[in-house]
Amino acid sequence: MEAASESLELDKHYVDQALNINSMAQIFVGNYYPPCPQPDQAVGIPPHTDSGLLTFLINNGVEGLQIEHHGKWFDVQSPPNSILVNVDDHLEIFTNGRFKSLKHRAVVNKERERISIGVLNGPAWDAIVGPAVSLVEKDGSAIYHSMDYKHYLESQLTKTRLGGKSFLEQQIIIQDN
Repeated sequence: MEAASESLELDKHYVDQALNINSMAQIFVGNYYPPCPQPDQAVGIPPHTDSGLLTFLINNGVEGLQIEHHGKWFDVQSPPNSILVNVDDHLEIFTNGRFKSLKHRAVVNKERERISIGVLNGPAWDAIVGPAVSLVEKDGSAIYHSMDYKHYLESQLTKTRLGGKSFLEQQIIIQDN
């Protein structure tokens, strides 16, 4: 997180201290996708973003992860023995939108089983996450509401799509012009 702090022109320990990284929450997820006879008729995991700060992903070398960019889906081709790092919702919120949470999904295939493991790293469960004050001062206003991490995670799991918007999109502050 030191590199993220420095890239934002903040003290290198700013993110760690503001989000109580010493007490960070981690969620471990394992996914198994068996071969599917009709992969065009099935979804491995639907499109979503992850809560937290960063997610570390590894897989068994079988493609299936896709990311969205400008409304189009692209296959991710990870080099062997690599770890893919995704920016998550709370890093987007904390950076007042400077870092973007990665929308992704998993698809299945006919020939091979796919296994993936994700480790989602978030702030402390009780951390209040909102845009960093110094970034809001530079921008003139906050883009996102502040919320404690545990409540956000619980709400994301139960209210994923209200009005067609992701839970992250629901946290955007509407500005009167």
